Amino acid sequence: MIKILHNNRCSKSRCGLELLESSGKEFEIVKYLEDTLSFNELKEIIKLLSIKPIDLVRKNESIWKTEFKGKTLTDDEIIEAMVNNPKLIERPIVINGTQAVIGRPTEKISEII
Repeated sequence: MIKILHNNRCSKSRCGLELLESSGKEFEIVKYLEDTLSFNELKEIIKLLSIKPIDLVRKNESIWKTEFKGKTLTDDEIIEAMVNNPKLIERPIVINGTQAVIGRPTEKISEII
């Protein structure tokens, strides 16, 4: 089942959702700001994305700038920061089986659905 980690307040996330809706495929919406991800869930998503944890961080968020910017953090500490502050997670993320993409640009989603 295809999943989209979605934040309705984000225009890119809404575009990703529209693309999935128009695909005609079944999918599940994960509102990750409400149903927060566990450390292990987020670690697995990062593994599927084949990126470093820091590459999933929204570095322009004020919480990042005030709490974490300029600090030397381990990968686990970065993941923990995103678990505790889900606004830091880049979006949307679409997962299809063993594949995942960050939907920026939105067209990247088409590669895995």
